[in-house]
Amino acid sequence: MTDRPILNVWGAEHQYGDRKVLRGVDLTVHPGEIYALLGPNGAGKSTLVGAICGRFKLTGGEVALDGQDPFVTASARARLGLVPQEIALYGHMTVRENLEVFGRLSGVMRCDLAPAVASAMQLTRTADREHVPVRHLSGGYRRRVNIAAAILHRPQLLILDEPTVGVDIDAREALDTVIRNLRDTGVAVLIVTHDLDQAGALADRVGFLREGRKVLEGVPRRLIEQAFGQEMEILVQMHLEPDMDGESILAAEGLERRKGNLWARLDLDGYNAAAQLDRRLRGLGLIPREIRVRAPSLQNLFSLVADWSRAA
Repeated sequence: MTDRPILNVWGAEHQYGDRKVLRGVDLTVHPGEIYALLGPNGAGKSTLVGAICGRFKLTGGEVALDGQDPFVTASARARLGLVPQEIALYGHMTVRENLEVFGRLSGVMRCDLAPAVASAMQLTRTADREHVPVRHLSGGYRRRVNIAAAILHRPQLLILDEPTVGVDIDAREALDTVIRNLRDTGVAVLIVTHDLDQAGALADRVGFLREGRKVLEGVPRRLIEQAFGQEMEILVQMHLEPDMDGESILAAEGLERRKGNLWARLDLDGYNAAAQLDRRLRGLGLIPREIRVRAPSLQNLFSLVADWSRAA
């Protein structure tokens, strides 16, 4: 990662009518860095990405890609590649045919097209499917071909919008490898995502947007350590869906429902507290299927940031 950012955003403000969507957001992304932009729906992520892509002029503030305004300068826009959330490929065409079409659309010279396609397939690990129609590919392969289409013109900044949508766990690991490989070639990668597990595993830095403001930014592990210190997360997976009395018992133990039958809380005395919790729940007739202890994650930090914002 170099010291000079490829992307600078200074005091970004934008509004639609009377509704303010961005409220003074600053952002930098460096070559060879993966930056994850996080936040709930309506936080302003899509609007910020639209401004970075030069789709509209901000109400206030500035955006610079390699020192140039992408709204004004076509050569600045040419320095970025965008991978949208929805797969943007021709299903009846093969992988190679798709890349050849998108290469021409992105301005790759005819003499450079074949090596550009070969390089993109190598980086995204899709060469083994080059003659397969896209409609016959798995969701993970389609996502990787979508990335290949966005890097044919060798952008300096790659923006990935919800890259794990429709991708299974095994395919996510392959996708993560592709993203790291791109980072290692010096490409700056900006991921806009709700997938906090992916963000925690991949990102060199994360930024949290809430109601149009950047409320927290930094290296994921450092932010988690600063927020939670020595606390550990206790996860309780129940055998059966608890009734109202069971939910009251779990809540009284400081547990909050995550999803399905999974409940969680933070505790300084992680492993001992988990053993005591197991005994108390069993004594009250609630039988956990599993109790795990792990370090806090970006999910915990995300919930904490949401609580700060609600209390503000």
